[in-house]
Amino acid sequence: MKGLRIIILVLFTVCALQACNHVAKNYNSKSADSATVEEDTSDDDASADTSTTLNLAVDKEDSQFAVEAINGGMTEVALGKLAIQKGKSKKVKNFGTMMVKDHSKANDKLTALIKSKKIDLPMTPDPAQQKMIQDLSRKSESDFDKAYIKAMIDDHQEDVKTFAEEAKKLQDPDLKAFAIKTLPVLQKHLDDINAIHDSMGDN
Repeated sequence: MKGLRIIILVLFTVCALQACNHVAKNYNSKSADSATVEEDTSDDDASADTSTTLNLAVDKEDSQFAVEAINGGMTEVALGKLAIQKGKSKKVKNFGTMMVKDHSKANDKLTALIKSKKIDLPMTPDPAQQKMIQDLSRKSESDFDKAYIKAMIDDHQEDVKTFAEEAKKLQDPDLKAFAIKTLPVLQKHLDDINAIHDSMGDN
């Protein structure tokens, strides 16, 4: 009888050990699964963060458009002020006033966009445009109007063409909206300066 008890006790101990081992294996398996899930989730989060960062980046060509547009806008304001000071014709002076008003407004909007998108903001017009400003500033009052009108026609013909193309090509939605909204203003400037040119003839 005593021997039977010993046998039963041994069998019970063996079963208990096997049960503990099974529980331990299940726990380790679940722990490994949890670790895998956490790792996968972390990878997903990292991918999401990277995607967000990429979405915030501005295309190189979009950045170039923004910089060139603000350069042109600053130049138009500077030349508009010259027209107010040096213009002989009242029409030229009035056109210069419109340039300062319209392009200052557009420059403020574009500057805010450039800063929000971490694009390097130029503080002054580029060297070629600075030279144009200097050349016109040296014109006599009698020669200024004709030179200014020609410069405005050339500039706005190029601007209208560029903005029309970029309004279709730009990837950044904010810069695209800016180009679309500014294009009619530039077209009006071109129409107005052409009308001034025609009204003044060769004078």
